[in-house]
Amino acid sequence: MENFRKVRSEEAPAGDGDEGGSLSSGPFADLAPGAVHMRVKEGSKIRNLLAFATASMAQPATRAIVFSGCGRATTKTVTCAEILKRRLAGLHQVTRLRYRSVREVWQSLPPGPTRGQTPEDPAASLSVLKNVPSLAILLSKDALDPLQLGYQPPNLNPGPSSPPTVSTSKRSLGESAAGESTAKRSQPEPGAENEDPTA
Repeated sequence: MENFRKVRSEEAPAGDGDEGGSLSSGPFADLAPGAVHMRVKEGSKIRNLLAFATASMAQPATRAIVFSGCGRATTKTVTCAEILKRRLAGLHQVTRLRYRSVREVWQSLPPGPTRGQTPEDPAASLSVLKNVPSLAILLSKDALDPLQLGYQPPNLNPGPSSPPTVSTSKRSLGESAAGESTAKRSQPEPGAENEDPTA
C-alpha cells in the first residue's frame, strides 16, 4: 500500500443481515425522542464528552444517553460509559456490539518525482471493504428490560468519585527523598572496602 494513498472512506450500504437496523435508527430503535446520542470518535477528548454528558443527564427531561463508537474509538466509548456510570449512580445499561462495513477507496501514486502533480491519465484506484466493530452503550435512568441481551443492572455500591488519597508521614515527600539520597551516598560501594583510599 506504499504506492497508494487513501482518497475517502464511506460506510457501505447495510445488507439484510444487519441486526441494528438503519444508520439513522441506530441499534436502539425504541428510544424516547429526548435521548442524547454521543458519537465518540478516535480524536474525541474524554473530558469534553463527559462534561456534556453529565450536564445533559443532570436535566430532568433527559432520561437516557447513548454512547456509540466505531473502530479504534470503541475503547474510548466504554471508558466514557463507565465513568458516567460511576458519577451518576443507578443507571441501567444495555450494550450492543455489531459490525459496520466501511469501503475505503485508494488511488495509486504516480511513479517518480512527480508526486505533487496530478497525472493526465486517470489513476488506478483500489476499493477495500472492511468490517469494523461498532459499539453502542445505552445508559438509562429508567428501568430497562433485564431479559434483553447486553443488559447490566445498576451498581448498588458505586465506587468513590475520586481516588482515595494516600496518607504520608509527617515529613514532606521532598525531605524523605533528600534523606534517602544522602544515606545512599554515605554507604560504601560493594568491593570498595579493599581499595586503598590514598592510592
